[in-house]
Amino acid sequence: MRKFVILGLIAATAVPGIATAQSAAELRHDRREIREERRDLRHAQRQGDRRDVRDARRDVRDARQEYREDWRDYRRTHRDVYRGGNWRAPFRYSRWNVGAQLRPTYYNSRYYINDPYRYRLPRPGNNLRWVRHYNDVLLVNIRTGRVVQVHRDFFW
Repeated sequence: MRKFVILGLIAATAVPGIATAQSAAELRHDRREIREERRDLRHAQRQGDRRDVRDARRDVRDARQEYREDWRDYRRTHRDVYRGGNWRAPFRYSRWNVGAQLRPTYYNSRYYINDPYRYRLPRPGNNLRWVRHYNDVLLVNIRTGRVVQVHRDFFW
């Protein structure tokens, strides 16, 4: 009897992790399909058939919209990872744009996102760090303080 209880507990903890991996994989698969449809669109444009181009554009637009909705649903179901929460900082919120230069107090190690893969952010390059600024995520060059990329309202 004890073995069945332990086996049940193991299964209860493993199954949600498996379901999460499948949904993330499905999103990656959808993104690949959108890329393929874009290639088809470019090919149709080269061929010069207006009807095919119009249909291909509509397909790409629909696929993008569907992907955005799926991504929104994924973030909603994984609120524990993407929650905004009570975020406090010793400075006021500023809306940063690409190319802006930050002071070191805005991007010091206290605000680094140490595990970008958890948030499905791409791996930062050399001298780059993902930094959380309230509910935004900034990719910052830590040598110069320049903002390279911005994701607004990433956490909510």
